[in-house]
Amino acid sequence: MAKVAFVGLGNMGGPMAANLVKAGHDVAVFDLSPAAVEHAVEDGAHSASSAIEVVEGAEVLITMLPAGMHVKSVLVTGDALMDKVSKDCLLIDSSTIDSATAKEMGQEAADRGIRFIDAPVSGGVGGAVAGTLAFMVGGSDEAFTAAKPFLECMGKNIFHAGDSGAGQVAKACNNMLLSVLMAGTAEALNMGVNNGLDPKVLSEIMSKSSGNNWSLQVYNPVPGVMEGVPASNDYQGGFMVDLMCKDLGLAMENSQQTRSPIPMGSAARSLFNLHQSKGNGGLDFSSIYRLFNKKE
Repeated sequence: MAKVAFVGLGNMGGPMAANLVKAGHDVAVFDLSPAAVEHAVEDGAHSASSAIEVVEGAEVLITMLPAGMHVKSVLVTGDALMDKVSKDCLLIDSSTIDSATAKEMGQEAADRGIRFIDAPVSGGVGGAVAGTLAFMVGGSDEAFTAAKPFLECMGKNIFHAGDSGAGQVAKACNNMLLSVLMAGTAEALNMGVNNGLDPKVLSEIMSKSSGNNWSLQVYNPVPGVMEGVPASNDYQGGFMVDLMCKDLGLAMENSQQTRSPIPMGSAARSLFNLHQSKGNGGLDFSSIYRLFNKKE
Protein backbone atom coordinates (compact mmCIF):
# COMPACT_ATOMS: atom_id res chain seq x y z
CA MET A 1 0.00 0.00 0.00
CA ALA A 2 1.26 3.46 -0.91
CA LYS A 3 0.18 6.92 0.13
CA VAL A 4 -1.23 8.52 -3.02
CA ALA A 5 -2.25 12.17 -3.46
CA PHE A 6 -4.79 12.84 -6.22
CA VAL A 7 -5.54 16.35 -7.49
CA GLY A 8 -8.41 16.80 -9.97
CA LEU A 9 -11.59 14.76 -9.47
CA GLY A 10 -13.58 15.39 -12.63
CA ASN A 11 -15.47 12.80 -14.66
CA MET A 12 -12.24 10.89 -15.19
CA GLY A 13 -10.23 11.69 -12.06
CA GLY A 14 -12.94 10.67 -9.61
CA PRO A 15 -13.26 7.07 -10.85
CA MET A 16 -9.49 6.78 -11.22
CA ALA A 17 -9.01 7.76 -7.57
CA ALA A 18 -11.72 5.28 -6.57
CA ASN A 19 -9.90 2.45 -8.33
CA LEU A 20 -6.70 3.28 -6.46
CA VAL A 21 -8.66 2.98 -3.23
CA LYS A 22 -10.07 -0.37 -4.37
CA ALA A 23 -6.51 -1.53 -5.03
CA GLY A 24 -5.68 -0.90 -1.38
CA HIS A 25 -3.83 2.41 -1.56
CA ASP A 26 -4.21 5.22 0.97
CA VAL A 27 -5.63 7.98 -1.25
CA ALA A 28 -5.85 11.63 -0.26
CA VAL A 29 -7.78 13.88 -2.65
CA PHE A 30 -8.25 17.54 -3.47
CA ASP A 31 -10.49 19.34 -5.94
CA LEU A 32 -12.05 22.79 -6.13
CA SER A 33 -15.46 21.12 -6.29
CA PRO A 34 -16.70 20.13 -2.80
CA ALA A 35 -19.18 17.71 -4.39
CA ALA A 36 -16.40 15.90 -6.23
CA VAL A 37 -14.38 15.60 -3.03
CA GLU A 38 -17.41 14.35 -1.12
CA HIS A 39 -18.03 11.66 -3.73
CA ALA A 40 -14.39 10.54 -3.55
CA VAL A 41 -14.61 10.33 0.24
CA GLU A 42 -17.72 8.14 -0.14
CA ASP A 43 -15.57 5.87 -2.32
CA GLY A 44 -13.02 5.52 0.48
CA ALA A 45 -10.56 8.37 -0.08
CA HIS A 46 -9.89 11.05 2.50
CA SER A 47 -9.96 14.75 1.79
CA ALA A 48 -7.47 17.58 2.22
CA SER A 49 -8.26 21.27 2.57
CA SER A 50 -5.75 22.33 -0.08
CA ALA A 51 -3.47 20.99 -2.81
CA ILE A 52 -0.50 21.68 -0.56
CA GLU A 53 -2.00 19.68 2.30
CA VAL A 54 -2.90 16.75 0.06
CA VAL A 55 0.74 16.02 -0.81
CA GLU A 56 1.99 15.85 2.77
CA GLY A 57 3.79 12.53 3.06
CA ALA A 58 2.71 11.44 -0.42
CA GLU A 59 4.72 8.77 -2.19
CA VAL A 60 2.84 9.35 -5.44
CA LEU A 61 1.12 12.49 -6.75
CA ILE A 62 -1.38 12.12 -9.60
CA THR A 63 -2.85 15.16 -11.32
CA MET A 64 -5.86 15.13 -13.67
CA LEU A 65 -6.51 18.72 -14.72
CA PRO A 66 -8.23 20.58 -17.60
CA ALA A 67 -5.29 22.20 -19.42
CA GLY A 68 -1.57 22.88 -19.45
CA MET A 69 -1.90 26.15 -17.59
CA HIS A 70 -3.60 24.36 -14.70
CA VAL A 71 -0.92 21.68 -14.57
CA LYS A 72 1.80 24.29 -14.56
CA SER A 73 0.06 26.30 -11.84
CA VAL A 74 -0.42 23.30 -9.58
CA LEU A 75 3.06 21.88 -10.07
CA VAL A 76 5.49 24.80 -10.46
CA THR A 77 3.95 28.28 -10.14
CA GLY A 78 0.84 28.74 -7.97
CA ASP A 79 0.72 25.80 -5.59
CA ALA A 80 4.22 24.73 -6.73
CA LEU A 81 3.71 21.17 -5.53
CA MET A 82 7.03 20.11 -7.03
CA ASP A 83 8.64 22.16 -4.27
CA LYS A 84 6.38 20.66 -1.58
CA VAL A 85 6.73 16.92 -2.26
CA SER A 86 9.65 14.81 -1.14
CA LYS A 87 12.43 13.95 -3.58
CA ASP A 88 11.23 10.34 -3.55
CA CYS A 89 7.69 11.24 -4.61
CA LEU A 90 6.66 10.02 -8.07
CA LEU A 91 4.68 12.55 -10.14
CA ILE A 92 2.11 11.31 -12.65
CA ASP A 93 0.21 13.84 -14.75
CA SER A 94 -2.72 12.21 -16.54
CA SER A 95 -4.13 15.47 -17.89
CA THR A 96 -4.44 15.88 -21.65
CA ILE A 97 -2.30 18.93 -22.41
CA ASP A 98 0.12 20.25 -25.03
CA SER A 99 3.35 18.31 -25.39
CA ALA A 100 5.46 21.44 -24.88
CA THR A 101 4.08 21.94 -21.37
CA ALA A 102 4.52 18.24 -20.61
CA LYS A 103 8.17 18.47 -21.67
CA GLU A 104 8.58 21.60 -19.56
CA MET A 105 7.13 19.84 -16.51
CA GLY A 106 9.44 16.91 -17.13
CA GLN A 107 12.44 19.22 -17.16
CA GLU A 108 11.25 21.08 -14.05
CA ALA A 109 10.99 17.76 -12.24
CA ALA A 110 14.40 16.62 -13.47
CA ASP A 111 15.95 19.87 -12.24
CA ARG A 112 14.60 19.03 -8.79
CA GLY A 113 15.66 15.39 -8.93
CA ILE A 114 12.04 14.20 -8.99
CA ARG A 115 10.63 11.43 -11.20
CA PHE A 116 7.83 12.59 -13.50
CA ILE A 117 5.74 11.08 -16.29
CA ASP A 118 3.04 12.49 -18.54
CA ALA A 119 0.39 9.80 -18.80
CA PRO A 120 -2.76 10.93 -20.63
CA VAL A 121 -5.52 8.36 -20.99
CA SER A 122 -7.95 6.97 -23.53
CA GLY A 123 -11.10 5.02 -22.81
CA GLY A 124 -13.60 7.60 -21.62
CA VAL A 125 -15.60 7.71 -18.41
CA GLY A 126 -16.66 4.09 -18.84
CA GLY A 127 -13.04 3.00 -18.98
CA ALA A 128 -12.20 5.14 -15.96
CA VAL A 129 -14.97 3.52 -13.93
CA ALA A 130 -14.12 -0.01 -15.08
CA GLY A 131 -10.38 0.48 -14.61
CA THR A 132 -9.70 -0.38 -18.25
CA LEU A 133 -8.12 2.87 -19.45
CA ALA A 134 -5.21 2.98 -21.86
CA PHE A 135 -2.27 5.05 -20.60
CA MET A 136 0.18 6.64 -23.05
CA VAL A 137 3.29 7.46 -21.05
CA GLY A 138 6.16 9.86 -21.64
CA GLY A 139 9.15 9.78 -19.30
CA SER A 140 12.29 7.88 -18.36
CA ASP A 141 12.43 4.10 -18.16
CA GLU A 142 12.93 4.35 -14.41
CA ALA A 143 9.90 6.59 -13.88
CA PHE A 144 7.75 4.41 -16.15
CA THR A 145 8.71 1.26 -14.24
CA ALA A 146 7.91 2.93 -10.92
CA ALA A 147 4.57 4.24 -12.17
CA LYS A 148 3.33 1.10 -13.90
CA PRO A 149 1.94 -0.68 -10.78
CA PHE A 150 -0.18 2.40 -10.01
CA LEU A 151 -1.32 2.83 -13.62
CA GLU A 152 -2.35 -0.83 -13.67
CA CYS A 153 -4.80 -0.09 -10.83
CA MET A 154 -6.60 2.29 -13.18
CA GLY A 155 -5.98 0.91 -16.65
CA LYS A 156 -5.64 -2.19 -18.76
CA ASN A 157 -3.22 -1.13 -21.49
CA ILE A 158 -0.07 0.71 -20.42
CA PHE A 159 2.24 2.02 -23.16
CA HIS A 160 5.64 3.71 -22.83
CA ALA A 161 5.67 6.07 -25.81
CA GLY A 162 9.06 7.69 -25.15
CA ASP A 163 10.57 10.59 -23.24
CA SER A 164 8.67 13.46 -21.57
CA GLY A 165 5.93 14.79 -23.82
CA ALA A 166 5.68 11.59 -25.85
CA GLY A 167 2.53 10.51 -24.05
CA GLN A 168 0.80 13.73 -25.06
CA VAL A 169 1.88 13.36 -28.68
CA ALA A 170 0.55 9.78 -28.77
CA LYS A 171 -2.76 10.95 -27.27
CA ALA A 172 -3.09 13.73 -29.84
CA CYS A 173 -2.45 11.30 -32.70
CA ASN A 174 -4.95 8.78 -31.32
CA ASN A 175 -7.76 11.25 -30.76
CA MET A 176 -7.24 12.94 -34.11
CA LEU A 177 -7.64 9.55 -35.80
CA LEU A 178 -10.66 8.80 -33.61
CA SER A 179 -12.33 12.04 -34.73
CA VAL A 180 -11.74 11.19 -38.38
CA LEU A 181 -13.12 7.68 -37.96
CA MET A 182 -16.21 8.82 -36.05
CA ALA A 183 -17.03 11.59 -38.53
CA GLY A 184 -16.52 9.25 -41.48
CA THR A 185 -18.60 6.50 -39.88
CA ALA A 186 -21.41 8.93 -39.09
CA GLU A 187 -21.60 10.34 -42.61
CA ALA A 188 -21.46 6.88 -44.21
CA LEU A 189 -24.25 5.58 -41.98
CA ASN A 190 -26.32 8.69 -42.65
CA MET A 191 -25.95 8.23 -46.40
CA GLY A 192 -27.14 4.65 -46.06
CA VAL A 193 -30.14 5.69 -43.96
CA ASN A 194 -31.04 8.37 -46.51
CA ASN A 195 -31.06 5.64 -49.15
CA GLY A 196 -33.44 3.47 -47.17
CA LEU A 197 -30.97 1.11 -45.51
CA ASP A 198 -31.43 -0.17 -41.97
CA PRO A 199 -28.53 1.31 -39.95
CA LYS A 200 -28.16 -1.94 -38.00
CA VAL A 201 -27.81 -3.95 -41.18
CA LEU A 202 -25.44 -1.45 -42.75
CA SER A 203 -23.34 -1.35 -39.58
CA GLU A 204 -23.08 -5.13 -39.62
CA ILE A 205 -22.08 -5.10 -43.30
CA MET A 206 -19.37 -2.48 -42.82
CA SER A 207 -18.08 -4.04 -39.59
CA LYS A 208 -17.45 -7.27 -41.51
CA SER A 209 -15.95 -5.45 -44.49
CA SER A 210 -12.99 -3.19 -45.21
CA GLY A 211 -14.72 -0.18 -43.62
CA ASN A 212 -14.61 -1.77 -40.16
CA ASN A 213 -13.40 0.45 -37.32
CA TRP A 214 -13.76 1.03 -33.56
CA SER A 215 -16.80 3.27 -33.94
CA LEU A 216 -18.69 0.50 -35.72
CA GLN A 217 -17.51 -2.19 -33.34
CA VAL A 218 -18.25 -0.66 -29.94
CA TYR A 219 -19.49 2.96 -30.26
CA ASN A 220 -22.08 3.21 -33.02
CA PRO A 221 -23.23 6.84 -33.51
CA VAL A 222 -26.77 6.03 -34.72
CA PRO A 223 -29.45 5.98 -31.98
CA GLY A 224 -30.90 2.54 -31.32
CA VAL A 225 -28.30 0.52 -33.22
CA MET A 226 -26.21 -0.47 -30.20
CA GLU A 227 -27.13 -0.77 -26.52
CA GLY A 228 -25.12 0.88 -23.77
CA VAL A 229 -23.57 3.64 -25.89
CA PRO A 230 -24.25 7.39 -25.68
CA ALA A 231 -26.08 7.40 -29.04
CA SER A 232 -28.81 5.28 -27.45
CA ASN A 233 -28.98 7.59 -24.42
CA ASP A 234 -29.61 10.89 -26.24
CA TYR A 235 -25.81 11.26 -26.52
CA GLN A 236 -25.41 11.73 -22.77
CA GLY A 237 -22.23 10.58 -21.02
CA GLY A 238 -19.09 9.44 -22.76
CA PHE A 239 -16.54 11.82 -24.29
CA MET A 240 -17.89 15.33 -24.78
CA VAL A 241 -17.66 17.28 -28.03
CA ASP A 242 -15.98 20.09 -26.05
CA LEU A 243 -13.15 17.72 -25.09
CA MET A 244 -12.76 16.43 -28.64
CA CYS A 245 -12.49 20.01 -29.88
CA LYS A 246 -9.85 20.69 -27.23
CA ASP A 247 -7.84 17.63 -28.27
CA LEU A 248 -8.09 18.50 -31.95
CA GLY A 249 -6.80 21.97 -31.10
CA LEU A 250 -3.77 20.34 -29.43
CA ALA A 251 -3.25 18.17 -32.51
CA MET A 252 -3.40 21.26 -34.71
CA GLU A 253 -0.77 23.00 -32.57
CA ASN A 254 1.51 20.00 -32.82
CA SER A 255 1.06 19.72 -36.57
CA GLN A 256 2.06 23.36 -37.00
CA GLN A 257 5.09 23.01 -34.74
CA THR A 258 6.36 19.95 -36.61
CA ARG A 259 5.10 20.94 -40.07
CA SER A 260 3.06 17.75 -40.28
CA PRO A 261 0.25 17.90 -42.86
CA ILE A 262 -3.10 16.82 -41.36
CA PRO A 263 -5.79 17.49 -43.99
CA MET A 264 -8.13 14.83 -42.59
CA GLY A 265 -7.55 16.00 -39.02
CA SER A 266 -8.20 19.60 -40.05
CA ALA A 267 -11.46 18.61 -41.77
CA ALA A 268 -12.57 16.67 -38.70
CA ARG A 269 -11.72 19.62 -36.46
CA SER A 270 -13.86 21.92 -38.62
CA LEU A 271 -16.79 19.51 -38.42
CA PHE A 272 -16.58 19.11 -34.64
CA ASN A 273 -16.13 22.86 -34.14
CA LEU A 274 -19.22 23.47 -36.27
CA HIS A 275 -21.15 20.89 -34.25
CA GLN A 276 -19.94 22.52 -31.03
CA SER A 277 -21.00 25.97 -32.22
CA LYS A 278 -24.57 24.72 -32.58
CA GLY A 279 -24.77 24.15 -28.83
CA ASN A 280 -23.71 20.51 -28.74
CA GLY A 281 -20.50 20.84 -26.74
CA GLY A 282 -21.86 18.91 -23.76
CA LEU A 283 -22.98 15.91 -25.82
CA ASP A 284 -20.91 12.84 -26.56
CA PHE A 285 -18.71 13.21 -29.62
CA SER A 286 -20.65 10.49 -31.48
CA SER A 287 -23.44 13.08 -31.70
CA ILE A 288 -21.59 14.35 -34.78
CA TYR A 289 -24.15 12.10 -36.50
CA ARG A 290 -26.69 14.83 -35.86
CA LEU A 291 -24.67 17.21 -38.02
CA PHE A 292 -25.35 15.00 -41.04
CA ASN A 293 -28.76 13.53 -40.27
CA LYS A 294 -31.76 15.62 -41.29
CA LYS A 295 -34.08 14.04 -38.72
CA GLU A 296 -31.58 14.50 -35.89
